[in-house]
Amino acid sequence: MSSSTPVARHAAGDLGSAPPRGAAGVGARREALTLIAMCLGTMMTFLQITASVSALSALQSALHATPTQVVWIPSSYTLLVAALILSAGTLGNRYGRRRLFRAGVLVMAAGSLLAVAAGSTGGLIAAQAISGAGGALILPNSLALLGATFTDPHRRTEVVTAWAASSGIGLAVGPLLAGVLLEHHSWHAVFLSNPVLAVAALLATPAVAESRAPAAGRLDVAGLLLGTVTIAALIYALIQGGHDGYSSGPIVVLWAVAAVAAVAFVLAERRAAAPMLDIRLFRSGSFSAVMAVAAVSLFGFTGVALMLVLFYQRVQNLSALATGWRLLVMFGVYVVVASLAGRVIRRTGFKLPLALGLVIGGLACLGLAAQRPDSAFAHAWPLLAAFGAGCGLMAAPSTAAALVSVPAQSAGMASGAVNTFRQVGSVMGSSILGTLLTAGLASALPGRLAAHGVPPAAREQVVAAVASGRSGGAPQPAAVRDAVADAFTSGFHTSMLVCGVVLLVAAVLALAAVHNRPHHRPAAS
Repeated sequence: MSSSTPVARHAAGDLGSAPPRGAAGVGARREALTLIAMCLGTMMTFLQITASVSALSALQSALHATPTQVVWIPSSYTLLVAALILSAGTLGNRYGRRRLFRAGVLVMAAGSLLAVAAGSTGGLIAAQAISGAGGALILPNSLALLGATFTDPHRRTEVVTAWAASSGIGLAVGPLLAGVLLEHHSWHAVFLSNPVLAVAALLATPAVAESRAPAAGRLDVAGLLLGTVTIAALIYALIQGGHDGYSSGPIVVLWAVAAVAAVAFVLAERRAAAPMLDIRLFRSGSFSAVMAVAAVSLFGFTGVALMLVLFYQRVQNLSALATGWRLLVMFGVYVVVASLAGRVIRRTGFKLPLALGLVIGGLACLGLAAQRPDSAFAHAWPLLAAFGAGCGLMAAPSTAAALVSVPAQSAGMASGAVNTFRQVGSVMGSSILGTLLTAGLASALPGRLAAHGVPPAAREQVVAAVASGRSGGAPQPAAVRDAVADAFTSGFHTSMLVCGVVLLVAAVLALAAVHNRPHHRPAAS
């Protein structure tokens, strides 16, 4: 993209033409409205995550959801985003990115309204899945529209930084908004915010210029279907395997389906005349490393957010609003750092901020693993701030590095790929860390109950109540509450330790493989 700008200017100079009066102002207004619309859409997709996570305690109490269903409430949303996002980018390239973006905003708003009306756990999970389909349409097409609108590489990096920061704003607003609404209304009200944002985003979209891939070619139906099946089977197995067992018959079948579909996807893309994802891009070790880092960054950010909400609400018995204020430390720092990351990239390149962000985030997770039920927030907030800063350092560099490391005509494909890996990482974070937490809770609970002197007969009832999700009704004896809190904390510790190790390993990968060339774009072959 960057090579076309000087050519266009030179040609205009040769013709002796000048822009019409007011054209610059109209262009600036169009760019501003495009950025606003894309950021609002992106904000919607991330607000949905933390708003639903922050309402989990209220949802479990009202709907009597089991621990596995509690994990599925946010994960059904991220599952659909991860499974469909690459296909959504391809459809946008062919049929119009603005058209698909607007469709995504409408679908997501519809899913939120269905969640408002849901009366059961199953209905809520289905509504979340519909919202996820809308989010999948929004994310790759919003990024591709920004890439098509802002062609200067430096300006594009700044815009991508703003786009990444808007995701942090959505994450930050979600818990606070959910907390305020839950103080005065039922859990249904938590899902009303996105339809309001959808109206604002749609009002700005008439100013957005439609764009398509220069040579979209025939629709890659085989790649679209096989890619969707691969990701959906993999993520479903990860989530449900935490409940059924990863070696159980149905889960093993899903592993096999994911593996076979992945191999078939690679073969189909290598033979396709116009592939949905050009597998040759992964010949670049730097591009592959950036994809891994993008996945790990959202693995940590989404997973830790879920773990902290559950810890504060279930172990320290805080309200959703009090939890939201605590998480604002993490999300607020994330937004500030992510908004400044574009300037950092220009001076340091990609490698340093990515590696430093992963190291800071990993060490913060290890520090959070020392939290106890009676730990004061004064000991936790520096760790939350550090984790938010680390994730903020990763957001824009991982996205921008993907876009500038491929030929200009592959920018839309790269945006779809990086968003796919980010969302796969996000759903893996909530599912894997959530599974580790619930497994740790189930494993530690009998021993904790015995240690707190709970009679054997009562222990069985408590274990059954926790497993069924019906433990939040009548007041419990102090010994039972303390035992459950201790067991929950044990699972929380395990999930934080695993997350910390994953982030530190990814830091080594970033240092070893990511190219430190902020605005280098290889020539098209």
